[in-house]
Amino acid sequence: MLIAELLNLRLEQKAIASQFLKRQVIVDFYLPKNVSAPNDLSLLLVNDGQDLDQMKFHLILDQMLGANEIQPILAIGIHAGKDRKNEYGTAKILDYQGLGSKAEAYNQFVLQELLPFIHVQYAIEQFRQKAFAGFSLGGLTAIDMVWHYPEIFSIAGVFSGSLWWRTKSLDGDYNDDTDRIMHQQIRNGKYRPGLRFYFTTGSLDETADRNNNGIIDSIDDTLDLIKELKGKGYDSEYEVKYINYEDGKHDVQTWGRAIPGFLLWGWGSDFND
Repeated sequence: MLIAELLNLRLEQKAIASQFLKRQVIVDFYLPKNVSAPNDLSLLLVNDGQDLDQMKFHLILDQMLGANEIQPILAIGIHAGKDRKNEYGTAKILDYQGLGSKAEAYNQFVLQELLPFIHVQYAIEQFRQKAFAGFSLGGLTAIDMVWHYPEIFSIAGVFSGSLWWRTKSLDGDYNDDTDRIMHQQIRNGKYRPGLRFYFTTGSLDETADRNNNGIIDSIDDTLDLIKELKGKGYDSEYEVKYINYEDGKHDVQTWGRAIPGFLLWGWGSDFND
C-alpha cells in the first residue's frame, strides 16, 4: 500500500505474516528513488517503526537524499507488536522478570522472513551494508542483534537504549559489573572487525540514579557499555560515536532530533566501506 510519494522517496506499507511471531507484522518501506544500481543501496532496519511518522522521518530522509548529504539507503520501519516487552530484549538471556521470551522469535522473523521478503519484493540481491537501529528497548534489541550477527549487520544505532536490562532485581544482590546483560555479552565476546556503534542519550531521559553518583542511569549504562566496546578494541569515533542531548528526553521528539546525526555518521560524505 502506497502511503506517500515524495520527491526523492516513496513510502509503502505492507503486512507480513510471521510464522515465528504468529502475527501480522506491519512494516514501512522508505524507498529511495532514482537509484541506478540497487546493489549499492545500504539497508537500515528500525525497531518501533510506528514512531517514525511522528518523527517526520520520511521528510528528514527525503531532504537528506535530495541534498546528497547521505548515500542512498533503503530504510525499513518495523512496527512493534502488542507484546513488545517480550518480542524485544536480549534474545539469548531473559531479564530478571522473564521478559524477552519472544526475542529469539523476533530475531528469526527478521532473519528468515523480513530480509528474504525485502530481497524478493524489491529485487535486490545484496546490500552494501546492513544496519539496525532502535529507541529505548528497541535500541537494546538492535545492538543485541548486531552483536550476535556480525556477518549480516555492521551498524547499530541505539537511541536512549534500555541498557539497564539485567538478570537481577535491584532489591537483591544486584551488581552493575555482573548483572547488566548487554554489558556482559560484550565483555564475554570478542572484537568483530567492521562493526560500528552509534549511541545517544538525553540528560532528561529519567531521574533514576541507582548508584547515587549524580549521573542518571541512562547515561551511566551507555557510557559503561561504550567502555566495554573500547575494551574490545572499538576505540575510534568512526567505530563508536556517542552524543548526549542536555535537554533531551526519553521521547519521540528527542529521537527525531537525533536521527539526522546518525544518518550523517553512518552514510554521510565521510562514510567509508
